[in-house]
Parts: sequence; C-alpha cells; structure tokens
Amino acid sequence: MISEELKAELLEVGTEAARQAGALLRDGRPADLAVAATKTSPIDVVTEMDIAAEKLITGILAERRPEDGLLGEEGADVPGTSGVRWVVDPLDGTVNYLYGLPSWGVSIAAEYGGETVVGVVAAPMRGEVYHAVLGGGAWLGTARLACRSAAPLDQALVGTGFAYVQTRRAHQADVAQRIIPLVRDIRRGGSAALDLCDVAAGRLDGYYERGLNPWDLAAGDLIAREAGAVTGGRPGEPASGELALAATPAVFASLQPLLEEAGAWHD
Repeated sequence: MISEELKAELLEVGTEAARQAGALLRDGRPADLAVAATKTSPIDVVTEMDIAAEKLITGILAERRPEDGLLGEEGADVPGTSGVRWVVDPLDGTVNYLYGLPSWGVSIAAEYGGETVVGVVAAPMRGEVYHAVLGGGAWLGTARLACRSAAPLDQALVGTGFAYVQTRRAHQADVAQRIIPLVRDIRRGGSAALDLCDVAAGRLDGYYERGLNPWDLAAGDLIAREAGAVTGGRPGEPASGELALAATPAVFASLQPLLEEAGAWHD
C-alpha cells in the first residue's frame, strides 16, 4: 500500500513538472504560429514545443525520482524499479494550441502498482492547475471540486471529442447525432484532459470519447472520480481507448447504455 508521504511527494513533483512545462509552452509559443508562411511550419513548431515540454518533464522526474518508470506521448517508455510509473501528456489539445485557443494543458499522472494515485493537469491559458490524490479529493488550486448535482439526461451538457481518422470521425458524428436530441447540448473542447477536469469542476455533466491513449486519460480520470464523478468505458469495464466516459452518477447511468447501443466503441 502506498504511504501518504509518498503520495504527497509525487503530487509535489508532478505539480512542479506540470507548471514548468505549461510555462514553457505558454511563453515559447510564437504569436503568429497559426498563420506561419508555409503549411508545414506551424505543425513543425507545435511538434518541437511538444517534444521540448516532454523533455523538460522527463528531466525533472529523472532528477527528483530517478528510479521511477515513465510512459510519455512523445515516445518515452521506461520501466523503472520503484513501483511508480509516470504517465505524461506534455501537450494535450495540440490543435487548440496551434490556433491560439486557450483549451490546452499538460497532463501528468503517477501510478503505483498499476493504480493511478496522483493526477495533475495544468491549463496555463486558463491560469488553472487541477490536482487529485487517490482518496484525497480533487482540487482546483485550493478549492475542492465536486461534480454537478444530479440532473436528468435531457438537462445534461455533455462534452465529446473526434478522431483525426476520417472513417472514425464519420462514425463519431453519427453517434453524436443520436445523442444530441437526448441531452441539453454537446460541446467539443479539444482537450480530453481538460474535458475530464471540467466534469470534475461542474462545467460539464458528462464527457465521452473513443480513441484516447493512457496519457490522455490518466490524470483527468482520477480528478473526475475524486470530484464524485463516475468513470468507465463499456459496461463493466474501465475507461480505455475503446471508450472513455466520465459523468455525474445519474448521467453516467443514462448515457453509458445509449453509447453502447449506438456503438460508440467501434469505428
């Protein structure tokens, strides 16, 4: 069993890494990035910033916790020997970042024995840092978070996301078309980590998406759960690349079977 002291240490290290990477991405983004002269240069710059942010994070983790494992979006995969593994998305919401939209963030989670015990999501353009510790609640700065109180599905504001692969996007649009008449409205934020934090903060009643990676999910899933949301995938399964769902308990109970019936979990 993980000690409270180790949880606190992991939270401190994860928060420091997320804050520093967020500042690097915020301050290092060229003002004219979205209108650069060539078609490839904006993407190249975003890729360079993404890689630079992951290198900064991995450097901090290697210095502070050299025996830990690491799984990162930009290719880092280190087994480690301590029982702790960090799961890192240095820039979640790359298209938003490219276009100068504020909804992007840095997502860092720490697992112990295969279970997520700490999650941190920094959203520099919002001026927000979310965090959660297993069993210790979810927080936005010093304010404790709680998902929205129970509401029927037809009054629920639901977030989702779409893949980059055209065939999958077409199917996801069909699923959304079936869901829209049954809910208050649908939002597409562009950052899975921030959508999950928005469920935790009561800004969304629910969120679902297919095709997420472990680094997209790890921190935000814990933050949502610690705020009182229910998270999962297909019935009886945890959130995964097949399907990730986070919602208030009442909305989860209504939305999950609808997504199953609509085949939200396949292409």
